[in-house]
Amino acid sequence: MPSTGSHPLSGTINRRDFLKLGGFSLAGLLVPPVRPARISPELSGRVLEGHIWLYDTPSYEGKKVKVYWKDTVLPISAATIGDGKPAYNRTWYRIGEEGYTHSSVIQPVRTIVNEPVADIPEGGRLAEVTVPYTDAHWGPGKESEVGYRYYYETTYWVIDMVRDSQGEAWYCTLEDKWQFKLYAPAAHMRLIPPEELSPLSPELPMQDKRLEVRTEDQIVIAYERNRPIFMSRCSTGAKFRDGNYETQPGRYITFHKRPTRHMAAGDLEANGYDLPGVPWVTYITEEGVSFHGTYWHNDFGHKRSHGCINMPIKAARWLFRWTIPYVPSGEEKVYEDYGTPVDIV
Repeated sequence: MPSTGSHPLSGTINRRDFLKLGGFSLAGLLVPPVRPARISPELSGRVLEGHIWLYDTPSYEGKKVKVYWKDTVLPISAATIGDGKPAYNRTWYRIGEEGYTHSSVIQPVRTIVNEPVADIPEGGRLAEVTVPYTDAHWGPGKESEVGYRYYYETTYWVIDMVRDSQGEAWYCTLEDKWQFKLYAPAAHMRLIPPEELSPLSPELPMQDKRLEVRTEDQIVIAYERNRPIFMSRCSTGAKFRDGNYETQPGRYITFHKRPTRHMAAGDLEANGYDLPGVPWVTYITEEGVSFHGTYWHNDFGHKRSHGCINMPIKAARWLFRWTIPYVPSGEEKVYEDYGTPVDIV
């Protein structure tokens, strides 16, 4: 979410100013409301961990009242501020009338069903998932084996629409890492129109845009002409048992961008990952460090990545459209020798 533009700061933001501006964060609820904020009834939450507990109060000190398992979709009836743990994120969700769970283990989702589009141009169309999750099969039809599970707001290249023996429409998606084809229900995906991929502030000269990543505060700030116009919480690199993946300080540029990427590395039994459809990827190093949307956790404000700058998906999309070089609609990637400056401090 861009700021309102009314804040008097310009140039750079110090730590005190950051705390004042925290409410502009996409994920920020830093000022406790008088009562829980009501959430529209269509908003749900997908469980992100192997299992989660609901508590009778918005606190880990509360009484455990119910357990739910990964990918269960639950009704979010309210958001509220819990006690001081963890200090970087005090937002809790009320799940129906059953209890509370911390926001870090819930992905807010909606369920939007789409009309299938049969006319897919040569080269394909970018699409996003509009339901909490949908299974992608090796062939069109539910009887075909499942290859991957596609999650809410992840993105994929759709290259065809076909119908199964029951007449149901399926989109053929081209996996971008190993180039195999998977089929997902067309009603669960939305083709993204070109206007939603258009550049933001394209009239500004390249030197008038800059990004700053503050690893101590776990925030990303965008500047136009040295004035902060956007802020989001993030999760940068961390130390794990198998190595130090902390995001390294320095000056970088956003030279390479892709609207979707299948990210996979390492041993899944150890600290590896296999993540299809990572959306809105903006690279800053040849080794693969990037800004990107994140659907496997909602724990922003805390170091936990393998070096990348994890962001809420809507924030990553804004950054993807705002940074240079721009990616034309229909293009799978752009790679240049220039880009928006990025300062990691």
